[in-house]
Amino acid sequence: MIPAMKMTLDGIDEHNLVTRLDSGVVGIGDREYRSSVVVCASAVIEDWPVRQVSELAAGLEAVLALRPDILVLGTGEVQDFPPPELLARVAGRRVGLEVMDNRAACRTYNVLRAESRNVVLALIQPSG
Repeated sequence: MIPAMKMTLDGIDEHNLVTRLDSGVVGIGDREYRSSVVVCASAVIEDWPVRQVSELAAGLEAVLALRPDILVLGTGEVQDFPPPELLARVAGRRVGLEVMDNRAACRTYNVLRAESRNVVLALIQPSG
């Protein structure tokens, strides 16, 4: 089991930053979520209905509706790439896509937010 880690950065607005990630729990600000979640600077979509990459097609439009420049997709404890047609769908909207495990996705999202980038984190929590 990987221990929990603190994920806040110093010197930036902490609104909608990932503050912690532990087994099955992600902290956004001072709230905790136990299911898949979508996060950007201005919104948190709770109970995102995607529990595994194979279900991503059904939940992708809600993410793209936030009009990100960059989409950081956390696929659980291991990196799991979506099928090519979904990658093409995201690229067709002129959105950069980074696919990684949840820990790397949360760190990357926080760094991009610190740079004031227009980024959305879509985090798949399989146990949600």
